[in-house]
Amino acid sequence: MNKKMIEVKNLCKDYHIVKKEEGLKGAVKGLFKSEKKTIEAVRHLDFTVDKGEIVGFIGPNGAGKSTTIKMMSGILTPSSGEILINGVDITKHRKEVVQNIGVVFGQRTQLNWDLRLGESFELLRHIYQIDRNEYEETLDVMDEILDIRKIIDKPVRQMSLGQRVKGDLVAAMLHSPDVLFLDEPTIGLDVSSKYALRKFIKEINKVKQTTVILTTHDLGDIEELCERLIIINHGKMMEDGNLVDIVDRIAPYKTLVVQYYDHENIPVHHSCEMIKTEGNMAWYRFMKADITAAALISELSEKKKILDVSIEEAGIDDIIRIAYGQ
Repeated sequence: MNKKMIEVKNLCKDYHIVKKEEGLKGAVKGLFKSEKKTIEAVRHLDFTVDKGEIVGFIGPNGAGKSTTIKMMSGILTPSSGEILINGVDITKHRKEVVQNIGVVFGQRTQLNWDLRLGESFELLRHIYQIDRNEYEETLDVMDEILDIRKIIDKPVRQMSLGQRVKGDLVAAMLHSPDVLFLDEPTIGLDVSSKYALRKFIKEINKVKQTTVILTTHDLGDIEELCERLIIINHGKMMEDGNLVDIVDRIAPYKTLVVQYYDHENIPVHHSCEMIKTEGNMAWYRFMKADITAAALISELSEKKKILDVSIEEAGIDDIIRIAYGQ
């Protein structure tokens, strides 16, 4: 039986802002009588995450992703609801819980700008009261994954963005947390740095069974790392389930790409939609329940000689677009 690492129960977060009228008149009026407006950033979220899961937590800008991550990591206090990390309520026992979580927020570094990277690590070792031997063992594991000792003597201010992200990842894992929250960790990174980060997430999950909650706009992160997907919009739960199952349910189609020997008289087919044609190429979208790819290829080849074919599955970008639209 899988152990529940995170339990979110009826989670809500409201922000109260003062509504002001425009101009000098509105400013003066606001001094004596202000009208408050409530913004519901997160509304009645319920979900659990088992130990060792890597969960993609996604939504459009303003959906409530970062607000939820900040509540789960103890940075923000919920307006109502419960968040249990390893069975402990973070709102009531924050200091105890944060000892067991790691957080990386995109381009916001937790490293000390004026210190060498190794000195930042030493500072965190003292803050978390990590035993020297345990600290060195963790650094050895991190070095195997990220080759971190190559830059450990480099001042943080002289590091590239990719190097700082590596440093932040190691800093978040020095105290061997059970849960790692990553909020847009690949933003601004080049291809090489993204590869290193994804490798890190896979390895740390495999080696230490670290539970990972990942918010990202990078579809490659989701497709490479996550078996489970949670989609929220306007602070509400839209989808929660296995990535493949969600893809099959929301976008139950495939696209057959056919290359004919020439561009004349490109055939249509009654069981599918022709999305587009370019020269001797044609794209056919078909529902998996209506016809198989093999049958479609066979019937099209009877109408016109085929040079080559390929099949495109519905991508995560299609899923997100459709889910947001709903």
